[in-house]
Amino acid sequence: MTVNELTTSDPAEGPAVTGERADLLETLAKHRHFLRFTTRDLTDEQAGLRTTAGELCLGGLIKHVASVERGWVDFILNGPSAMGDFTAMTEEDWTRRADEFRMLPGETLAGVLADYADVAARTDGLVAALPDLDVAWPLPKAPWFESGARWTARRVLLHIIAETAQHAGHADIVRESLDGAKSMG
Repeated sequence: MTVNELTTSDPAEGPAVTGERADLLETLAKHRHFLRFTTRDLTDEQAGLRTTAGELCLGGLIKHVASVERGWVDFILNGPSAMGDFTAMTEEDWTRRADEFRMLPGETLAGVLADYADVAARTDGLVAALPDLDVAWPLPKAPWFESGARWTARRVLLHIIAETAQHAGHADIVRESLDGAKSMG
């Protein structure tokens, strides 16, 4: 069975994950939970509301985190070509990227959460199945990456955890601004 096949299967059917991989998955699961928890008991309309001075809404934050996680897993599997050249993005590309941060007409909170669950299952399967967390690729071209830098799968997973935790914090602020609900406290 290939890594790609394993990453699309149910992680519960895969090998037992222990050690470093278990720690990475447990930490990621905790931050995913806090992000998803900010949407509890909300309607689709509420999930799409901007409640702060920024452009962020809860549904959009989850869409963005799912997209980022999907992209980085593609990077682990296929290298920088999976993410493209950010220095060559067009106005249309930037508009599509901005749409990750909002609930678009026809999108539902249930659909956004289901997509995120699928992305999470794929990532978890990859972490369990990847033969070596030291596999590394050069980063794609982007003004925010150091030229010539390479990231291992381990470093990418740490980045996914950091991104998820950061956006879970954003989501907590958005939710508290919406109706006073908090993730903790």
